Formats: sequence, structure tokens, C-alpha cells
Amino acid sequence: MQAKSTYRDRYETELAVLDTLVDAREEGLTIFEVRASVDASIDDIEESLAALKADDLIRVTNADSETRIYPRDRVIPDDEETDDPSVVDALRERLPF
Repeated sequence: MQAKSTYRDRYETELAVLDTLVDAREEGLTIFEVRASVDASIDDIEESLAALKADDLIRVTNADSETRIYPRDRVIPDDEETDDPSVVDALRERLPF
């Protein structure tokens, strides 16, 4: 599942991290799980997480000595949103911006 289209105008790694977190929204992910799911360097992932946190698109919890990362509820698409890309999303994927 992808993050809401409202939040898709981000750098590639930020978007990959956000989409990965939306997929695991119930259980959240550790930094190691994010690293395993996103094809980017750890430095790029850390920068992306910092940017997403600064924009309040993710939340971080520390429970049982384990840090887990979750997407904010407003980032998760509603049930009526489809997985089909919008015209704008399709153009954004095809054109090099």
C-alpha cells in the first residue's frame, strides 16, 4: 500500500520509507526492518527518517527497549482510495523531475 497521494511529492528514499511504513502500519518497523525493505544506503534512510519526523509524518516509540517507527494516521490512505495511480502520479513516474 502506498501513502496518500497528498504525501507522495517527496524524495525517492523518503517515499520508499513512507510506503514501507504504511505497509507495516499495525506493527511498525525497527530501523533494521526499514533498512532491509528499502533499497538505499543507511545514511539516506536516516536522512529520510529525520525529514519525515520533522514533517510529523511518522512517530517513533520506545517500548520494551525496542524502537519502532509508525506512519501517522493521516498518511495512511482511506479504504475508498484505490491502489491505481492517479494521472498525476503516472506522469510523475514517467517524467524525470
